[in-house]
Amino acid sequence: MIKEKIYLFDTTLRDGQQTQGVDFSVADKIAISKALDSLGLDYIEGGWPGANPTDTNFFESKPKFENSKFTAFGMTKRSGRSADNDPQLRALIDSGADSICLVAKTWDYHVDVALGISLDENLLSIKDSVSSVRNNKLEPLIDCEHFFDGFKANPDFSLSCIDAALSAQAKWVVLCDTNGGTLPSEIFEIVAKVSERFSGKNIGIHCHNDTENAVANSLAAVDAGARQIQGTLNGLGERCGNANLVSLIPTLLLKDIYSKKYDISISKKDLKGLKKVSLLLDGILNRQPNKHQPYVGDNAFAHKGGLHVSAVMKDPSTYEHEIPEEVGNARKILVSNQAGKSNLLSRLSSVGIEINNNDERLNELLEVVKEKEFRGYSYDGAGASFELLAKNILDKVPDFFNVSDYEIAIKKQNSDNKSNLTSEAFVKVIVEGRDIESRGRGNGPVNALDKALRSDLGIYDDHLKDLVLVDYKVRILNGGTEAITRVVIESTDKDGNSWFTVGVSPNIVEASLKALMDSIQYKLIKDNAPLPKKY
Repeated sequence: MIKEKIYLFDTTLRDGQQTQGVDFSVADKIAISKALDSLGLDYIEGGWPGANPTDTNFFESKPKFENSKFTAFGMTKRSGRSADNDPQLRALIDSGADSICLVAKTWDYHVDVALGISLDENLLSIKDSVSSVRNNKLEPLIDCEHFFDGFKANPDFSLSCIDAALSAQAKWVVLCDTNGGTLPSEIFEIVAKVSERFSGKNIGIHCHNDTENAVANSLAAVDAGARQIQGTLNGLGERCGNANLVSLIPTLLLKDIYSKKYDISISKKDLKGLKKVSLLLDGILNRQPNKHQPYVGDNAFAHKGGLHVSAVMKDPSTYEHEIPEEVGNARKILVSNQAGKSNLLSRLSSVGIEINNNDERLNELLEVVKEKEFRGYSYDGAGASFELLAKNILDKVPDFFNVSDYEIAIKKQNSDNKSNLTSEAFVKVIVEGRDIESRGRGNGPVNALDKALRSDLGIYDDHLKDLVLVDYKVRILNGGTEAITRVVIESTDKDGNSWFTVGVSPNIVEASLKALMDSIQYKLIKDNAPLPKKY
């Protein structure tokens, strides 16, 4: 059986930039486009040269692609002038792009109201614009804006727009669900009708996610005959986003219903870098990655319920629809009050602690975990604190230090009509039976406490030089005068390792201190620091 090819068209650098709060720099666009090219996308839409300085400069510094066609986006020619004399169309042709994607009106209502021209004139604009791009030896594509709304209102006109583009030799005509309101059954029905009249090998699909159906709509279009899919990394895009290529790519490559009938340009080897590319975008945008994102999210293959984990340990396919490593991800066994022995055994094994299933200490650890989570702890998001707890119960690993006393003071200073708050912390720690007193000043009580705690830990100071606290989260577990506070801290070191620790107390400072102490204790264990001499 000869497979047909599905072409993948990425619009992250154009559609994605329309997301609220997203503003790519030229350097950002270069980094993202190179990652997309390395992954193997067929088309990378770089933006609209001439529309803004960033896009113009990006096209002027055109990256060299190994796999992808560098695509410029713009409009069909304006009414009243020829295609060759339209400045914005000329800018696209001269941009250095390999292909040009032109947005065209295909809803008669928009032609009448937005453009104020006749339907015939709109058809001529599409045809002449495509011909101009083709005559300049570039590949023309047409994005049919609001195609599905237009088809429902006046199918003859919408189909005539496709005919005008294809008759002028457009390589692709892309059907756009611009407001994201069309549902999968409608997409399938309409795309099937289009594919019956025109060859599906020239039809593409562009879906927005306003009903949470962009991925499903894109697949429905493929089932109905479309052979190009447009989308963005992580579903980035205006309003609710666009079709998420990070979900579509592995679905097309790994699911038999598609992989046995279709080829895509991305190989299974390249697919292993999918999570890395997804995280690259989040890193550039300084966004917290979606832990629940299908395929690549940290929790995409995470298991918490004891019965589930027991089944997964015997046969992962019972609760995992794909192998995590195929997309660069990994299985994660969570530990919580929902856990059973299977969770604990798997989690312990992952940190190098091997223990027999019949060991009574395992029951003790399970009961301690459940009791502490009842009091507000959460270990499924604080693996380092769980590992410390396990080592203390199973291996009787001693604490490297203890805090015997601490004090926090917040001072207000007025100067030059400005009010400044400073925090000071006093900490007394015990290391090898010796009392060490330290002080620290910071921009808040926790910052001051952290500085005081790490300013002098005796023989362990060298191990803490590269310890950095990168995130601090607080959650109030119950209200009222007896509120319980949970603090989670993320720490990193010079090698790029990161770990999470948790502390719980009615007092936010004490909860923070517990999480800070766990972070330091974990770092010392990880570094194989020497045990205190008294042990």
